[in-house]
Amino acid sequence: MESFNQNVIKHKTGLLNLAAELGNISATCKIMGFSRDTFYRYRAARDEGGVEALFDVGRRKPNLKNRVEESTELAVTAFALDFPAHGQVRASNELRKQGIFVSPSGVRSIWLRHSLESVNRRLAALEKRSAEAGIVLTEAQVQALERKKLDDEVCGEIETHHPGYLGSQDTFYVGTIKGVGRIYQQTFVDTYSKWAAAKLYTTKTSITGAELLNDRVLPFFSSMEMGLIHSDRQRHGILRKGRSSRF
Repeated sequence: MESFNQNVIKHKTGLLNLAAELGNISATCKIMGFSRDTFYRYRAARDEGGVEALFDVGRRKPNLKNRVEESTELAVTAFALDFPAHGQVRASNELRKQGIFVSPSGVRSIWLRHSLESVNRRLAALEKRSAEAGIVLTEAQVQALERKKLDDEVCGEIETHHPGYLGSQDTFYVGTIKGVGRIYQQTFVDTYSKWAAAKLYTTKTSITGAELLNDRVLPFFSSMEMGLIHSDRQRHGILRKGRSSRF
């Protein structure tokens, strides 16, 4: 950052120094690619605050006039955690009932500033606040969190607690080899550690899936002095649970 600041100041002082040498502001601005207004701003900043002031003079400052009142911003962010499943239109409507007038686009702008623009982000913020402050969740908050958990499970996102807690298995078509036929890959992934094992087979059956477990997976976990509690098969994109051997 310090090197960047020095380069910025050097570029601006170069403009001022060249103008002093040439004695012609218009020609200097044309050579350096600056406008006359910019030159005068740089010169005024240097005269008032020294060379260091040149770094701040070109930076854009946020227009705070476009910001909503602090009380409104606090109300919008609080609503996002109180009702994380509600969208910006409903949030705007419900807040109006409380005498807080903010448009749906205004709600979204505030949520964006606080990284609350999506349901998942609002739920993540809610979980963090609940863990840190130990607050008691409302019925709406509990339902939203439970719904997210179910959605994650449907999409294959299941909470695991340690290696060997849950393994995911699937079969993939690899291709065809002349004289051999179709080739399939049986794959196992430990969902906690992401350790994986795979073997190629010429058939796609449950026997090959079991063979992979017995030949590669179970011996590995045994060598690590760990057990495999669950091994799940994926079918049609949905992870279905099925208990396997436990050591």
